[in-house]
Amino acid sequence: MNNIEIAASFDQLADLLEIDGANAFRVRAYRNAARTIEGIAESLAGVQIAQLTEIPGIGDDLAKKIVELMTTGQLTMLEELKAKVPAGVVQMLLLPGIGPKKVAQLHKELGITSLAQLKQAAELGGVASLKGFGKKTEQTILEGIASLDQQGVRFYLADVVPLVQQIAADLSKVPGVSQISPAGSVRRLKETIGDLDLLATSEDANLVMDALAAHPLVESVIARGPTKQRVRLKSLSNPMTPGAQGHKPEMDLRVVPEKSFGAALQYFTGSKEHNVVTRRLAKEKGLMLNEYGLNKGEEYYLGRTEEEIYAELGLVFVPPELRENREEFGWKTSADVPKLITEGEILGDLHMHTTESDGTASLEDMIAAARARGLKYIAITDHSKRVFMANGLNEERLLKQWEEIRRIREKYDDIKILCGVECDILENATMDLSDEVLAQADWIIGVIHFGLKQAPDLITKRLLTAIENPYVDCIGHMTGRLIGKRPGAQFDVETVFAAAKEHGVMLEINAHPARLDLSDVHAAKARAMGIPIVINTDSHSTYGFEMLQWGIAQARRAGLSAENVANAWEFEKFEKSLRRNQKK
Repeated sequence: MNNIEIAASFDQLADLLEIDGANAFRVRAYRNAARTIEGIAESLAGVQIAQLTEIPGIGDDLAKKIVELMTTGQLTMLEELKAKVPAGVVQMLLLPGIGPKKVAQLHKELGITSLAQLKQAAELGGVASLKGFGKKTEQTILEGIASLDQQGVRFYLADVVPLVQQIAADLSKVPGVSQISPAGSVRRLKETIGDLDLLATSEDANLVMDALAAHPLVESVIARGPTKQRVRLKSLSNPMTPGAQGHKPEMDLRVVPEKSFGAALQYFTGSKEHNVVTRRLAKEKGLMLNEYGLNKGEEYYLGRTEEEIYAELGLVFVPPELRENREEFGWKTSADVPKLITEGEILGDLHMHTTESDGTASLEDMIAAARARGLKYIAITDHSKRVFMANGLNEERLLKQWEEIRRIREKYDDIKILCGVECDILENATMDLSDEVLAQADWIIGVIHFGLKQAPDLITKRLLTAIENPYVDCIGHMTGRLIGKRPGAQFDVETVFAAAKEHGVMLEINAHPARLDLSDVHAAKARAMGIPIVINTDSHSTYGFEMLQWGIAQARRAGLSAENVANAWEFEKFEKSLRRNQKK
């Protein structure tokens, strides 16, 4: 069981405890533990209780439960609560805006044990009669139930960002609209997205909502109120997301007054964990923070911009990508905030394929496309022979390709072209190509494509084989994951990262939307350890360079600046940083 699964178990335990009426402090302890564990890059497998209790917020009881999950794959307390709380009650937590407390109230006061019963009660007006609910909440429940067939479907960031950007650009032209912005997980650039959020200010909310309803990307209006509208978009034309075919993203539009735009943007951007802290800080100052503003009692105080809210709370402004309650609340001045890397700062791309292996463009075409994008240096890295289904290159073919690259690159004075290869790290912990061949390259990426389900100690050994090889410059898509399709390999992160640091090996953020590997947590750990990152597109066509933006998004969520990213350096600095050149 990995850290994400442990965190999910603790989150589920907190939900069930809250439904069951447990002490609020106990519930919060499990939620905080889940966030802490989720943000730890190193696997907790095999870690002893004494070591676990050194982690902030993890006491002896929580440590024992982590060990139980690691050793047995389940948690006795969680299983007991699952048996106690009906599955249909737990399913109610999928409804937007309905938390554990409301679910418990519905269950205990109305005896509701399923979504079907809840729908019937809401349609008959029984839900609105409960204290703290009302007609608005009742309608929200009905809307949520109607959309539950969509619940659980998440889309790659790359699939939905173009939709959000197009709709936002079009709505910004509606008369009276003065501000418009994406919110939610799209604004935080999460790897995958559930629902889409859009926030606007306008003198006439109806005008904006009419424009959204009539937008060519919108299929239907699900619900509409005075200032909020939920729509279903048309099916994605060519989704990359596994299982997205036929599913249709949904979008919430909220129209707010100018004075509340900053507060609403901060609130609806999230994350939930970040907002828990900002609301607590507001409360400590005698204020209340919600989507309407930062208020003194019932009186509006401020809320026009996010910046003024953070300043009033005594915080530096936090970029949306970093609002995950990891390190942002420890920043004292703006100098502590990372200057997040931008796409325009990338000067090189060091992972791409040609028709020599499984690419669709020739060497000359890939060079031309890279020059058109303004890149200053690239590496050609076709597959090595182990990837036979992708026409991987054996030693003879590879050396011949490098001869051609050396001949062709003499023609260009505006771009450096490196002889490289994506060399497999084999299941027996050896490299797919001999050191004699690897020594003749300019740039080597070591990767694992096969045997991803091997035991963590074997994966660790394989990665160390590559890192300790004097000719390997970088480890590419380190875990081998495919988001929503294939989990990544498990290994000893601490040992592998320490070795990369010691041997001067770079780590890759692979920009393909299905990979984004390293994860933001692992990339942030590399940053903290001073391990250079390279953001590569892994292009298999001339259009593949467009994927860089998703690698940049991942890097920003990891808090990376240009100084942390080796292919944002001028070529001379990058070249000198390679350990083979440092030895020379």
